[in-house]
Amino acid sequence: MNTNRPYDGRLSRRQVMRLGMAGAGVMLSWRMGLGATNLTPTAQVSGSTKGNAKSVIQIWLNGGPPHLDTFDPKPEAGRDYCGQFDKPIATNIDGIRICELLPLLAKHADKYSLIRGMTHGINAHETAAYMEQTGRQPGEGLVYPTIGAVVSLLRGYDAGYHGLIPPFVVLTQPEGRFSETGFLNSKYKPFATGGDPSQPRFAVEGIVAQGLTEERQQNRRTLLHQLDSLNHALESDGRLSNWDDGEKGAYDLILGDGGKIFDLSSEKDELRQSYGVKSAFGQSCLMARRLVERGVPYISINNGGWDTHKQNFEAMRRKLPEVDAGLSTLLTDLSDRGLLASTVIWCGGEFGRTPKIQWESPWNGGRGHWGNAFSVLVAGGGFKGGHVVGETDSRGETVKNRPVHPIDLIGSIYELMGFDLDAKLPHPQGLTARLLPGPGDNVKSAGRLKEIM
Repeated sequence: MNTNRPYDGRLSRRQVMRLGMAGAGVMLSWRMGLGATNLTPTAQVSGSTKGNAKSVIQIWLNGGPPHLDTFDPKPEAGRDYCGQFDKPIATNIDGIRICELLPLLAKHADKYSLIRGMTHGINAHETAAYMEQTGRQPGEGLVYPTIGAVVSLLRGYDAGYHGLIPPFVVLTQPEGRFSETGFLNSKYKPFATGGDPSQPRFAVEGIVAQGLTEERQQNRRTLLHQLDSLNHALESDGRLSNWDDGEKGAYDLILGDGGKIFDLSSEKDELRQSYGVKSAFGQSCLMARRLVERGVPYISINNGGWDTHKQNFEAMRRKLPEVDAGLSTLLTDLSDRGLLASTVIWCGGEFGRTPKIQWESPWNGGRGHWGNAFSVLVAGGGFKGGHVVGETDSRGETVKNRPVHPIDLIGSIYELMGFDLDAKLPHPQGLTARLLPGPGDNVKSAGRLKEIM
């Protein structure tokens, strides 16, 4: 405000918007493209509609889950490798065993397949996460978008998506190791909800504010309109219509049916208990199912705490029961609602953990980073259940047969979504950037997952 002239008691439209719609504007920036900072792409990617998959739920176990303590147990390797978990349990599929702390998932192995041959050989968090989520070799010069940003491009607003919820949602905090959008326009970035869905009120950033009732929100909206002298003076000016449409959509998220998607209290108590009512991970899985029902194309559950350099087994006794309850219930819930066939689920992290346990101090039974061999669970959307792809050696140190590289997994998901695998991605400077790397791109591939597609 200019302090050299008297204040006339009125707020400018800009000031009112800042006061009343700061949070809601964040949400609408995705839909209206207001968050874009890059040049508008001159080319577009075409997408096919032949795939079965309409949505993807990525369960990202941030830090790197130990494959020997989850989906690739090796009790015969001895205590220095299997540690405390030397009694793997049979699943409902003959010949498939998983960790003893995953009894619920063991009952539903017919719904998922295990990729035990994942490999990329990278042991650094940032570069391994980039490789696993883009399929590209780090250090190429171009920073490629993650699979979530690509789905946001091909299945989002540019492709006819009309939902108020952005097409790429992260529950609840972004990974933060690199830019998810890469060279793509920033309107394809994810919306991170923040908050904790296991709390009585899920405080979603920009939508649900702790301690602020719907009545007070409505009163704020009324006050905004009363003070908006600029809009009153220019009611017939079409240049303000986009802002008005944005405000209407924003308040539908805050006060209308759009925002009710984040109200988990409408779910049956029994179902919430099955997911893990006190577990942020479990309730995030429930939230992901609700987002799939609304047609959101890509949901990422970012679950931390898997970087177990120290006291790995104590951490696993906390983490694995949460994953067991949340993921197993998600699989059955989607299946019961007829949504699993059209929803890809993939669960894993940037790499595995060292097969040989570091018993000595200060690690006290920890596991380090291990990119040579690790495991990923996939289900739904056209992936078959009840199979194992790839095999590691007797100690879980190397891939013995059927390696699966990150681009093999990502390319398989793209194929299930019906994307044109020969398409080019729009680059703001017009550089050639393909959806999948070609033979000359120095990216290892052993072929897409045809065994389970």
